[in-house]
Amino acid sequence: MSEAMSTQPERDYVDDTPSEQAVHDYLERHPDFFEHHSALLSRLQLPHAAGGTVSLVERQISVLRQTDLKLKRQLKELVAVARDNDVLARKIHELSTRLLSTATLADTIGVIEEAMRAGFSADHAVLVLFATPEPSDSAEPSRFFRTIRRDDEALQPFSTFLESSAPRCGQARDTQLEFMFHGDASDVGSVALLPLGPECQLGFLGIGSVDSNRFHPGMSIDFLTRVADLVTAALSRY
Repeated sequence: MSEAMSTQPERDYVDDTPSEQAVHDYLERHPDFFEHHSALLSRLQLPHAAGGTVSLVERQISVLRQTDLKLKRQLKELVAVARDNDVLARKIHELSTRLLSTATLADTIGVIEEAMRAGFSADHAVLVLFATPEPSDSAEPSRFFRTIRRDDEALQPFSTFLESSAPRCGQARDTQLEFMFHGDASDVGSVALLPLGPECQLGFLGIGSVDSNRFHPGMSIDFLTRVADLVTAALSRY
């Protein structure tokens, strides 16, 4: 008898366990799977964030509750924003009607100042005009209002802004703060600069807040733009 023995190559082990993606795809294609296998559904256990395990149904309920809470928070935020916008719209309307009733430059400036401090709760505000008032309709310079030549060297820190036609919000340089708010400069955390006319044709309105986050580059400027348009239209009459 021949001692030679025939050998056959061993077969490689093949793991026929379906992948997670395959299971995912199957369940996605067969959403009624657990309806036909309710017993399996009741035996499935999933890790719980608080420790231990819960059933798949309990996990689904937990996820739905979290989603519900998130939607409620979002709805609450939307309602708050809507209320704030309604208040701003009313204040803009009040400013519009009051500006329409003014007959002099001094009265107009007075209405703007009161609106900034009382109506819009500005911590600090300044109106800078490049046009000098006529002697017959003068408005005395004050902490809120001043006139200056556009080519005055004191305006150099604002050179880039003076070429723009849209409000700017955020942090301001020390030289800008000192020009606008003088002794109150150190109290100002953030600023909104409103151009009065294209490329600040008439001047600009500066609004300062003690809150460093009140005015920031990412905020909506729709409200500020409307205020700037109103003030520009009112001052253009003189």
